[in-house]
Amino acid sequence: MAPDLTRTRSPFPYDHMPRVPAFVLASEDIAEGERIADRFTAIHDNVSPELHWSGFPEETRSFVLFCFDPDAPTLAGWWHWAIADLDASVSGLPQGAGESDLQLNGAAFHLRGDAGTHAWFGPYPPAGDGDHRYVFSVWALDVETLGLDEEATPTMLAFQASMHCIARAVLTATYSVPGEGALFLQEPV
Repeated sequence: MAPDLTRTRSPFPYDHMPRVPAFVLASEDIAEGERIADRFTAIHDNVSPELHWSGFPEETRSFVLFCFDPDAPTLAGWWHWAIADLDASVSGLPQGAGESDLQLNGAAFHLRGDAGTHAWFGPYPPAGDGDHRYVFSVWALDVETLGLDEEATPTMLAFQASMHCIARAVLTATYSVPGEGALFLQEPV
């Protein structure tokens, strides 16, 4: 018998972050509020989607990038992707850039996500758990580097980046796996 994962939906993570100006994050592969295609999931081909951004402040010195699932049945969501030290001249990543650091320009590098790899780990929610939100974000920073190394966690990267974030772009898409299982409740349990 499968465990009962019935729970309330987690709040949107950026509702609880310091407010900063927004810029635009878009993709040729995913769309705001839409379902992520199977090929970008860890269940299928595990290819990272193309992303591009624009409208960030002129004083941007670097970027960090995240993909986070706030709906994972954990105490702290699930980090699917984290990249540090993207140069300010970079305004996008091609499809498949999440494969390894070899796909990134300059000093940029992947941090180990919750799947244990220094790479993109696509959506893989529990079967029957309903739509999970995958929140892609790019943060514009006022420093060239946060001085972290590849052993830092995505949470540490987010913490350090918060101290230097001058603008943020967010794109949220969804994914679910059919089956019987958990239920998100609207009211607290």
